[in-house]
Amino acid sequence: MAEGYSELANEHVSAANGIDYAYRDIGGASDGQSESAVPLVLLQHFRGNLDNWDPALIDALASTRRVVVFDNAGVGGSTGTTPDTIEQMARDAIAFLAALQLTQVDLLGFSIGSFVAQQIALIRPAITRALVLASSAPQGAAGMHGWAPDVIGAIGTPRTSPEAYLEVFFTRSAASRQAGQEALRRMYARTEDRDAASGCRCSWPTATATR
Repeated sequence: MAEGYSELANEHVSAANGIDYAYRDIGGASDGQSESAVPLVLLQHFRGNLDNWDPALIDALASTRRVVVFDNAGVGGSTGTTPDTIEQMARDAIAFLAALQLTQVDLLGFSIGSFVAQQIALIRPAITRALVLASSAPQGAAGMHGWAPDVIGAIGTPRTSPEAYLEVFFTRSAASRQAGQEALRRMYARTEDRDAASGCRCSWPTATATR
């Protein structure tokens, strides 16, 4: 039986920009599917790393296709310094794709990852076959800048917590909180080879960066 996402070992690849990227690669040809299938590359939310993806989501996606998840420059297990613009984050992601010799991908961006995905499509449209944008927004506009105080309180601290994750990504209804707690249990079920926390190199200017 193929390994699930929570059991998958972290891998590393060195890119032309000098960054060593941490990533996990699941599904696809290893599960008897065509090597020519376009992989799905996931771009994580602010301060999220490899272990902040719900394994249930990754396993469901990987049941039908190849899925690649990675830490961008300066985040989690990847080297370098986190940039303070979305454009540079996109260029760093493009360098990762090149290091894996991925010439065409589908992108799924979550929150700040959705901004990066849009910028990748603008910089290198040929590499992007399709975009899926989750918890996204368009670039700037009157009244659209800034973060809600409760969001700043949750993710602007030196270290985030499971409680902060629930506050930001789930409503206060009983059903939503239960779903969030179940997701957290799946995320923290991995006890060995966990990814590095993203608090030390991820600056507040990154959170407020615009495209």
